[in-house]
Amino acid sequence: MINQPSNQIKLTNVSVVRLKKAGKRFEIACYKNKAREWRSGVETDLSEVIQIEQIFANVSKGAVSPAQDLKKAFGTTDVQEILLQILKKGELQVGEKERAHEIDAMRREIALATAERCVDPETQRPITVTMIEKVMDQLGYAVHTNKSIKSQALELIKQIQSESALPIQRAQMRIRLTLPVGQSKTLKGQITPLCASIEAQETNSSEWEIVALIDPGSFKIINELIHASAGPKGELGKLETLSFAAISHADGEDRIE
Repeated sequence: MINQPSNQIKLTNVSVVRLKKAGKRFEIACYKNKAREWRSGVETDLSEVIQIEQIFANVSKGAVSPAQDLKKAFGTTDVQEILLQILKKGELQVGEKERAHEIDAMRREIALATAERCVDPETQRPITVTMIEKVMDQLGYAVHTNKSIKSQALELIKQIQSESALPIQRAQMRIRLTLPVGQSKTLKGQITPLCASIEAQETNSSEWEIVALIDPGSFKIINELIHASAGPKGELGKLETLSFAAISHADGEDRIE
């Protein structure tokens, strides 16, 4: 019988979190998917995450990190403390099949997020997810797993507009804006041109209120205008989003998304 070396441990069905520090590689062995759940707050029991309380130089080879390497890199040999540092800051290693599945799922989410934010500029009808996926293929779009779905969707919209033949534009937002009369006198002339259309407005002795459709990019501008011109008593207007995407249909009615 061949004895396994004392500094080698064999593990199966394992996910690895890796951290490079002080010129050395340190790895911990976790149960599959549990590291992500712990980072997102779904899993709070560390014993459900860590497969074995040990720091490795190489999990797949079962090679345990020497104590002197731990001390040099982390300033301690406390395994629990080092485990937490690696779990928080390390890079989760993913197998090829798992990574391919993750990228496919993320690609679908990006397409969905893009479709939700866009309409055909001529008909104002929604853009389908299938149409977005097709143009992603045409553009050779690459998914970035380290970026959020929202940021990639916004980048993709710009890329489609500049590099493809698919006509799209950002769907408009429906907002309600209420301004104290003092602010409205100053801002009305600046805000009205930022509205694609004003659906309703009401003015009385104390405030001006409108319900309007705006391009998403105008929301931040309007909000900044409001906060930059507070009334003499510090009173501020109120800006509310009533719907993220107001999509017009052929029957002349709008559907709120």
